[in-house]
Amino acid sequence: MAETDFQRQTLEHLDALFSLAVYLTRNPSQAQDLVQETYLRAFRFAHRFEPGTNLRAWLFQILRNTFFTFYRLREREPALAEDGVPDWDTPVFHAAPEETDASMAAHTDLERALSRLPPEFRMVLLLAEVEGMSLEEVARVMECPVGTVKSRIFRGKERLRELLKDYRQ
Repeated sequence: MAETDFQRQTLEHLDALFSLAVYLTRNPSQAQDLVQETYLRAFRFAHRFEPGTNLRAWLFQILRNTFFTFYRLREREPALAEDGVPDWDTPVFHAAPEETDASMAAHTDLERALSRLPPEFRMVLLLAEVEGMSLEEVARVMECPVGTVKSRIFRGKERLRELLKDYRQ
């Protein structure tokens, strides 16, 4: 793959990578830095990418590994204010429609519930359900078998159901 084609194709995933980075860092400025570092690494190691494999999953894997290597070890600003509401104004779900008061409350409750999940459940749910990745892509990003991804999705959804039980009709 030509270098310019590779760069163009990687940049197609910028919004999705930024969305996950915001969720991981809970800070738009740090998310920009994380995405920038992800792209620097992707371009530096472009020779390791195997054409014909999933570029999107490869980029998400770089972002995840970069986050765990550098950003998780740092002291970060609290992700939530004392009332549990995000204290930054960039939504996790970047393509969300305009919100009413009721949908804003539901969105806030969902954010709180997601933040209470263990990271391995939260990450697979975000990748599979929000970003729409296939189970195989999620497994590659998470560096685990597809069966583990399925289990984490199931268990994560079960925990979300319990945390959001007040929304049952």
